[in-house]
Amino acid sequence: MKYEDIPLINNEAIHHFELTVDGTSSFIDYKLRGDVVYLIHTEVPEEMEGQGIAAALVEKAFVYLEQHNLKMVPLCAYIQAYLKRHPEWTKLRAVFE
Repeated sequence: MKYEDIPLINNEAIHHFELTVDGTSSFIDYKLRGDVVYLIHTEVPEEMEGQGIAAALVEKAFVYLEQHNLKMVPLCAYIQAYLKRHPEWTKLRAVFE
C-alpha cells in the first residue's frame, strides 16, 4: 500500500480520521455511536486527487476499526465503492437486528 509509513490520526475532537501527505490533510468525517462508527464523508484536496490517498486513508481507517473492535456503517459513496472492490472489509459492517 502506498503511504504505509504515514500514520492515521484519529482526531476525536472533530470526528476525523486524518492522513497528512506532503503537509496536506485528507480526512474521513465520522460519528461514533457506541461501538459503531458512521463513515460519513471522505475528502481529499483537489490538488492531491488521483494519487491513491483516499484508498490509503480508507484502508488505514478500516485497520483502525478492526484493531479497536469497532463496526462501521459506510454512508460515504467513496467508501461504499471501496468495499465493492475490497469485499474482505465487509466483515466490519455493523449488523442491526
